[in-house]
Amino acid sequence: MSSQPTHRPDPLRVVVWCEGRPERVDPEVARRYPHGMNGAIAEGVEEHLGARVRVTTADLDQPEHGLDEETLAATDVLTWWGQLAHREVSDEVVKRVHRRVLAGMGLVVLHSGHLSKIFRRLLGTSCTLRWRDAAERELVWTVDPTHPVAAGVPHPLVIEEQETYGEFFDIPAPDELVFVSSFAGGEVFRSGCAFRRGLGRIFYFSPGDQAYPVYHHPDVRRVIANAVAWAAPEAVTEPPRLTHSEAGWFERSSGA
Repeated sequence: MSSQPTHRPDPLRVVVWCEGRPERVDPEVARRYPHGMNGAIAEGVEEHLGARVRVTTADLDQPEHGLDEETLAATDVLTWWGQLAHREVSDEVVKRVHRRVLAGMGLVVLHSGHLSKIFRRLLGTSCTLRWRDAAERELVWTVDPTHPVAAGVPHPLVIEEQETYGEFFDIPAPDELVFVSSFAGGEVFRSGCAFRRGLGRIFYFSPGDQAYPVYHHPDVRRVIANAVAWAAPEAVTEPPRLTHSEAGWFERSSGA
């Protein structure tokens, strides 16, 4: 099989995807995120990366969830946040995103996006974890200070109130573990994990429940922006052109 790489355009093309449901059904979330959660995340990426990025937003209720073929073909990095409506995400869109990640598009999965169809498909496990919500302090400890996603991040990063995540987190061993969190109640959690699938880079970062203003936190914004920059492909690569026999094997092995 062969592929045709092209140089990455400048600025970096980023789509910030959120399901958009909590802020529509909960007035407190709408007050906390008046421009939507995707608006707050996009603002943070632009704040730290400036002219290096062109950021757009998309959500679940747009046609094709705002992730049609043309949009994804023009996307270098996709960020993903979902919580209430994982099952409503179209399987066809998931397949589309899956193909693009394998071909080189970066993916940054945030907080409860660990249960998204796309993250579970790429990692091949349940991606379940332990959790509770008691508005406790989270300390995000950098365990790999040499990793680009950790650049400029304080040690520890302090979040005064946050939903608690805890082990066991059912994921494959990360290719690189960047952050580990501890909580006031005693839990620990692998909160910043890097993976590679095909030609694509994936980063998972857990802080960011809708019940707290975490996406306004300057250091959380820095981590997400760093993750976007890290996940960007060196070059955008067109999906491989498969022979008939190769295509049949790919369909069977990946579920595409």
